Amino acid sequence: MQIYRLPALSDNYIFLLHDADRQIAAVVDPAEASSVLQQLQQLGASLVAIFNTHHHGDHVGGNTQLLKAFPQATVYGGIEDRGRIPGQHVFLREGDRVMFADRSAEVLFVPGHTQAHIAYYFAPVQSDEPGDLFCGDTLFAGGCGRLFEGTPTQMVQSLSKLRSLPDQTRVWCAHEYTLKNLQFALTVDRQNSDLQSRFETVKAMRRRGEATIPSLLADEKRTNPFLRWDQPVLQAAVNSDDPVRTFARLRGMKDQF
Repeated sequence: MQIYRLPALSDNYIFLLHDADRQIAAVVDPAEASSVLQQLQQLGASLVAIFNTHHHGDHVGGNTQLLKAFPQATVYGGIEDRGRIPGQHVFLREGDRVMFADRSAEVLFVPGHTQAHIAYYFAPVQSDEPGDLFCGDTLFAGGCGRLFEGTPTQMVQSLSKLRSLPDQTRVWCAHEYTLKNLQFALTVDRQNSDLQSRFETVKAMRRRGEATIPSLLADEKRTNPFLRWDQPVLQAAVNSDDPVRTFARLRGMKDQF
């Protein structure tokens, strides 16, 4: 399974999964259709699946046009997004599995950004290979999604699921927010040498116009404050020893950053 990262809108990423043996493809969170159709044409591949993480327009905006071009494609989304994802055929729950290119992805229910948000985790084929996590707007490189519909408790529970995945998991999040996220992280975790180093690396990458996605979950565990709500340095930064309250205060500070 080859993964293509397609820039879209102002800062979105669409992910195209390609099975070269069968010349079929799947797409994750198509914000728009044009870049997907162009990539499919270049590959000579047919679209067979659309994997949506949640109902927001910058994640499902291309569904309708893609279905017009490939009416046989199956649209997947969370069961609680019923009626909100264009063309949805399959309604997924926690623990369900989806298949593509002989790889199986586990469906994770991760509410917080929205009430119905899901993620797709493709475990590695070989033990020395990375897994692939498509997490929409739940976990970002260096950050996490805003709480539009869910609660801090839900988001901590959701991020805990993602944090428990193997360190060598590639995090394919849907926005290029990394530099701004790390700038905020330094305001609450300024003595973190791993964070300082990552910030300098990302700053150089963005200066060269390079994408910072995917990130590696091991790096997120060391540098992302929204996966470190149980660390004393972060709790001290927001004057709380309660994990959920620590997360909520960090998220509130980021909202105003």
